[in-house]
Amino acid sequence: MNASKILQVLALGRVSLVRDVPVARTSSQAALCNFLKGELDSIREAGTWKSERIIISPQSAFINVSSQKDKVLNFCANNYLGLSSHPEVVAAAKKAIDTHGAGLSSVRFICGTQDIHKELEKKIAKFHDREDAILYTSCFDSNAGFFETLLSPEDAVISDELNHASIIDGIRLCKAERLRYNHRNMEALEKILKETQKSRFRLIATDGVFSMDGNVAPLKDICDLADRYNALVFVDDCHSAGFFGKTGRGTEEYTETRGRPDVISSTLGKAMGGASGGYTTGPKQIIDLLRNKSRPYLFSNSLPPPVVATSSKAFDLITETAELVERLAVNTKLFRTRMIEAGFNVLGDKDHPICPVLLGDAKLASAFADGMLQEGIFVIGFSYPVVPKGKARIRVQLSAGHTLQDVNRAVDAFITIGRRIKVIG
Repeated sequence: MNASKILQVLALGRVSLVRDVPVARTSSQAALCNFLKGELDSIREAGTWKSERIIISPQSAFINVSSQKDKVLNFCANNYLGLSSHPEVVAAAKKAIDTHGAGLSSVRFICGTQDIHKELEKKIAKFHDREDAILYTSCFDSNAGFFETLLSPEDAVISDELNHASIIDGIRLCKAERLRYNHRNMEALEKILKETQKSRFRLIATDGVFSMDGNVAPLKDICDLADRYNALVFVDDCHSAGFFGKTGRGTEEYTETRGRPDVISSTLGKAMGGASGGYTTGPKQIIDLLRNKSRPYLFSNSLPPPVVATSSKAFDLITETAELVERLAVNTKLFRTRMIEAGFNVLGDKDHPICPVLLGDAKLASAFADGMLQEGIFVIGFSYPVVPKGKARIRVQLSAGHTLQDVNRAVDAFITIGRRIKVIG
């Protein structure tokens, strides 16, 4: 039967490719599933079950959720600059499909590099004032491919204990000596630097901004210690590149350390258009080595053209003007000021748009988020294992896409629910 005949038969409904009866499980599979059922039940009982609300609209300040009749205000996206559905960003994606296709069906070094990939890498390097940059399908992949490629058993990597999972997993893949220092504790970091002076190379790895708490790495102190003890500095800037600092150049701009970190990794899936993708930027020799030896780069398909185009347009928009960065800063200040005045415990740096509202109990955080949705505000409760036990929270994220009226409405809803369930007086 040829392809056209098969399609005709399927269209007439005479052949079904979906089984109507569940596939019988093997005894080993059944045993595993029974074991997992108990673990899943314990997650539900602990109040840490993570349900996925279904969005039926583009990502924006206002979104449609399948469970709600009316649009709701979204205060939990990484859409810091409101560019995920920006008309120029969407138009760039559509144009790229017409000019460069939907995908490459190849890794970069075979036949998966187009002119737009190289153009975006140049924009990224220029944006960060670095020599070169390399694209990945995600920042998780960029971190997974970095440490293993660069470090050997003669080296040491020194990591903040609260670094992102992608840094932790990336470090696990390398053969260097692995050490951790207490969160943002410079005395602990210096102690390790003193103890590892016989290592060939030492690399300090830190998040620029720690996403669960919204606090900023003491990057100036880290760089000072690195200079004193002849170490390198790696910064994951996913939650600051593009929107934090006076012109959005991230943690190094905010901490007045521009150019001092040796390597920066970040994402294209948050402020920079919100689609997907990540990158590493730094000295050309490091980037060249990653192109030749980094496994996630060598064995993953190229970023699709529409994703490349959206990110490229996002870089254009934020390079032209700091208007969105400034608007985000105003929204952040308003939210933090009103929430603290209302009696909430808001964690994080006073200038950062990640604003975790600490509640403590996991079930309370989940119930609080459900109440907020009924008030037309989309937020999510974060609990273990995403955050430590006893430190459940609502992680609010401001966006330049929010108006001041939107921010005030969100705070009013927090106050309403907070008083109803006696979180505040």
